[in-house]
Amino acid sequence: MTSTYNGSCHCGGIRFQADINLGQGTTRCNCSICFKTRFWGAVVAPAAFRLLAGSEMLSTYRFGRKREQHPSCTVCGIRPFVIGDSPRRGTFYAVNVACLDCVDDAVLAEAPITYVDGRNDDWDAAPAETRQL
Repeated sequence: MTSTYNGSCHCGGIRFQADINLGQGTTRCNCSICFKTRFWGAVVAPAAFRLLAGSEMLSTYRFGRKREQHPSCTVCGIRPFVIGDSPRRGTFYAVNVACLDCVDDAVLAEAPITYVDGRNDDWDAAPAETRQL
């Protein structure tokens, strides 16, 4: 079931709202940036994401093919979401599940996780090892 969640960075300067069905699954990726930041994403359509505050506090990092935007808070450094663009999905937001406010631990524990092999640019396959993700 889709629910509306509020989320924020650690200092609270960046606040957002997103309509997410956590039962449809979340994603853990082994690409260099997701691995180093321990990003746990829930993908939503652009219309399901609303930045409520803090646009002036966002610093955006791009690397590699520079297709994805990796915004982070200039105060606390947290990355509350990613803006992606893929041939398969088009434009999307990946909300950092760890940045959702007031979500019951049991709800998060029940959210299915799909592991993707971003390190090898194989987005339809899981990496050989996922325990470290």
